[in-house]
Amino acid sequence: MNRLSACIVMSIGLFFWGINSVSHAQMKSVKESCIASFRMPLPPPGFKPKLEDLNGDGKPEAIYSMTGDSVPILWIDDDRDMKWTDIEGDMDNDCLLIDRNKDGIYGGDGDLVIDWVDSDNDGKADLQIVMDYPVVHATEVWPNGHVMILLDTDKDNIFNYIDWNTYQIKSWNKSGRAAFYTDYSGQSAFTKMHVATYNMGDLRLNWENPFLFYDPDKDGLSEIAVRLLDSPSTKDEKASWNDYVNMQLEGVIDWVSISVDLDNDNASGNDFDFDFTLGLRGGGFDYMDQVHVFKNMRGLPEADKFFMDPRWRQMDELIYPDHKNAFDLIFNRGKWESAHFVYDEDDDCHRWERVEFYEARDPFKVGAGNGGLDHNTQADAAGDRGEWDMDCSGKGNLYISPLDGRLHLYGAEWGCWRVDQNTEYYQGWDRLWINKNPKKFATVKYTDKNGNGFLDYVEYDMDGDGKFETVFDLKALGIDDRAKLIDVSSFTYRDYTKMMKRMSDGIWERAQTAVRVAHKYGLNTSWYAWWIEALSMREKYHRGYWLQYYLFQDLMNYGLRTGDKDLQQKLVVAYCSGNWKSLL
Repeated sequence: MNRLSACIVMSIGLFFWGINSVSHAQMKSVKESCIASFRMPLPPPGFKPKLEDLNGDGKPEAIYSMTGDSVPILWIDDDRDMKWTDIEGDMDNDCLLIDRNKDGIYGGDGDLVIDWVDSDNDGKADLQIVMDYPVVHATEVWPNGHVMILLDTDKDNIFNYIDWNTYQIKSWNKSGRAAFYTDYSGQSAFTKMHVATYNMGDLRLNWENPFLFYDPDKDGLSEIAVRLLDSPSTKDEKASWNDYVNMQLEGVIDWVSISVDLDNDNASGNDFDFDFTLGLRGGGFDYMDQVHVFKNMRGLPEADKFFMDPRWRQMDELIYPDHKNAFDLIFNRGKWESAHFVYDEDDDCHRWERVEFYEARDPFKVGAGNGGLDHNTQADAAGDRGEWDMDCSGKGNLYISPLDGRLHLYGAEWGCWRVDQNTEYYQGWDRLWINKNPKKFATVKYTDKNGNGFLDYVEYDMDGDGKFETVFDLKALGIDDRAKLIDVSSFTYRDYTKMMKRMSDGIWERAQTAVRVAHKYGLNTSWYAWWIEALSMREKYHRGYWLQYYLFQDLMNYGLRTGDKDLQQKLVVAYCSGNWKSLL
């Protein structure tokens, strides 16, 4: 081989092997290059793995190997198809143990274990179990380690994303705004808890148990996401909240969120676009009868010795509400104590699971953990509207209010919209990565003054000074605040999209009538040409609201300049009831 040929061969080899062909010292600089790795690094060229027959049947069931950067690994063959010539296991019914700390123990402290289970014997895994153990044996339960099980209910063979540059779970890694590498898209599900297995009593249960993603239109994207939590409860007041005794699951779902993409505008590049979330908390329901048996889940018994906690390898079932039964359990079995609602008014939520809740706190304090509406670290700093029914008197029902034509939570004592008109404080999947909070923002507060379950008292701080300068009282104005209740307990996805269309068309029709009223009084509406055009359901909803707002201001100004107090009174009633036709 001449020198040129040798150089070409070496270049191809380095390109193909990538990080696998460099030394451990060089590895650090490669990891910092930010180039994603999608497979476990193969052994370096020339390395010969060691194979072992664990059960004496003459076939290998274990491969002792290492990655290209010298991390020891062990493959366990759970379906008896391993061959003596194999250099790695398969990803249908095998288990991979990664000795990240290189202490010679494969399934112990500091290690990562990934197990694939093919329950229907079609040659593809149906669930993937990931056990991420903390470096030091955890005496405090939370959050030390990860237990995450992905259920491939849409058969796309996509599971959890592991960053093979660092051997870490990176479930949040994505391309673009929301094309997550972990399988949150389509008809899929996962269960998860941020602990090590040895700190869990019943491994059939989980904390997020489960996250359910629904793909009703079968486009490979998720239009509905349901999160169900089994929250540990304090059993020993003398012990720390984070002690083992106080962190055990009881088989009761006490926290639920239901998020929906109302206008079905998700697409490639806009993979997640949930518009609102309904939450139910407290009491909940027992789900211990929701047992799912998985064939082939029990791992090779002779391999139990490799695992610090082999209990999860000895299971053949999981207990969780599934796609089919979740809504029935939530609405018919659940005994809820409070209802929570949030609407993504600035349409910037691209989280994989939900529009994140605002909390019933100070309307004007801003910043994660600062005691305001966005106290929740994952909530939008500005742009969402939250409403809270703290005694669940409305039972999670919704309604489209005559007040603004928008969707509201029936039974809410109050609500608050922190305005981000131009989506400047972009939420994305997690605002912690953006670290940008508004210094000034408009706020609209809603209150149910008459206690009938419908919001009837609205306060506006549109100049952002922390003081409400305008108040509208529907009762004093003679406006009926009541509306037809919307029970979503039996909703199909089509029912949600029909509701959104009815809502956006209604708001847009109000706005067009307001334009006609403005023309009647000789006002120039060309100032608002941008708002008068709407090309989608979302634009009708958003622009229709603001077009009414601006025209109302102009018409009120006209009434003030002309001294027409009767017109001013009628304008307030028309604006707060949506009955612009009364002015034509």
